[in-house]
Amino acid sequence: MMTERRFVALPIAVLTISDSRTEQTDTSGQALVQRLEAAGHQLQAKQIVRDDIYQIRAIVSAWIADPEVSVILTTGGTGVTGRDGTPEAIGVLLDKTLDGFGEMFRVLSYEQIRTSTLQSRAMAGVANATYVFSLPGSPSACTLAWDALIAQQLDYRTRPCNLVELMPRLLEK
Repeated sequence: MMTERRFVALPIAVLTISDSRTEQTDTSGQALVQRLEAAGHQLQAKQIVRDDIYQIRAIVSAWIADPEVSVILTTGGTGVTGRDGTPEAIGVLLDKTLDGFGEMFRVLSYEQIRTSTLQSRAMAGVANATYVFSLPGSPSACTLAWDALIAQQLDYRTRPCNLVELMPRLLEK
């Protein structure tokens, strides 16, 4: 018989990658903040950065090194246009990639946008025990990723397994 697990609130940082969005127009970042807070997690930090590989890398690196951040959600820069560079900025920082995340995201996204999902380079991985999810910049993509994949994996009660059970420092509290 399985015992009931308690919910573990995670400190999460949200980074919007855009050359044009402001706090007022950042609908994707706002959607992620609303969802993570509604799920019971804590917004640890939120920032908007230009679509510049080195600026993205600097912010994500600082959050990876911060023991007060357990999860990083990025939105934007995962396409194939000229300045889209989020996978290049973040990929080199990861200790391990979660290939299944990008694969599953594109399968689910196919139901909504058909073959246009081929242009998505959504990805996830772990660095210094911090989980990083890089999502497309559209609110619908962020909503899909959170609702269908991320929310369950960031919930300690999810069986048979979840990412929280791999975060021993949080479970000791």
